[in-house]
Amino acid sequence: MKEKLFNRNFTLLILGQISSLIGNYTLRFALSMYVLEQTGSASVFAGLLSLALLPTILLSPFGGVLADRVNRRNIMAILDALSGTAVLLAGFAMTFGRDIFVIGVLLVILSVLDAFESPTVQACVPQMLSDGNIVKGNAVVSQTVSAASLITPFTGSLFYTAFGLRAVFGGAVICFFVTAFLECFIQVDHKKAGSGMSLKRMLREDFSAGFYFIRRERPEILKLLLLAALVSLFVAGTAVVGFPYLVRSVLGLSARYYGAAESVMGIGAILGSLCAAAWAGKFPACRLYGVFILFGICLLPCGIVFLIPSGTVACYLVLLAMFCVCQMGCSFFSTYAVTIIQRRTPRKLKSREAAFEK
Repeated sequence: MKEKLFNRNFTLLILGQISSLIGNYTLRFALSMYVLEQTGSASVFAGLLSLALLPTILLSPFGGVLADRVNRRNIMAILDALSGTAVLLAGFAMTFGRDIFVIGVLLVILSVLDAFESPTVQACVPQMLSDGNIVKGNAVVSQTVSAASLITPFTGSLFYTAFGLRAVFGGAVICFFVTAFLECFIQVDHKKAGSGMSLKRMLREDFSAGFYFIRRERPEILKLLLLAALVSLFVAGTAVVGFPYLVRSVLGLSARYYGAAESVMGIGAILGSLCAAAWAGKFPACRLYGVFILFGICLLPCGIVFLIPSGTVACYLVLLAMFCVCQMGCSFFSTYAVTIIQRRTPRKLKSREAAFEK
């Protein structure tokens, strides 16, 4: 008998992710607009994002180890509750001034929490679903992220321009606490690990097991992880930092234009995950290099349009079209690569490998 995709646990996970992503993405969109408006500097904006990215890079492996040894439901619920609390406290702290500093601290805290939560969520998907539904499940997770990126630029620009930054903070707090509440009802199997060894020895052995697995037993996973890192470095970095700066500062367009562009790129990401689900098992992994060729082709017109005489709207439309295609390719690659990694990783190592995917 074929198992259904949306069982109770997976449905609760997706509903929680929808709430969390809407709050998180809306908040980050509003913060990016606020920082650019207050400073007018792409370097300050990029510096804050880089600072916030460091905890994710450094702590994700520890998050993977934790998720392999502690109940994953408890991790997700506690971390989302802490995220809501952090946003609430940051909202109060901003009333005393030094807004940019408070925003920087908040982004770092959210990044630390995300470093522990993301590997946990990714590792829960294959645990909740049958092997035949893993690709579809990952596609649903990817579509959820893409749908949130489609909706939140609109809601973020609407709330930010109409009610200000504090209203966005309040909405994000509600979303995080709703997510924590939903995650309390998720039921996942958990075998308590033995506690006979010291923390230092446990971390050393867990990291050694994870690295040995991807280097010796499954070197193809290491190659996929390196490719995923390249995608994040070149595509995500350009989209997160370069695109808003080009739209707001170089072209001088309003937050509504940037919000509309983010929504359109969200559609591209949804299409990419749909293609990954439709071509599951039909697209050979050895051809994933074609996605990188697509990225290069799309980025060329983005530079050329600024070298030739063209209006502001024309530049905006070219940037939008090319970044939309890049988002589609990035979503396709991520969904397909994550599924391959999950299928070839033993259950006891899933969270550690999910952490390396960050």
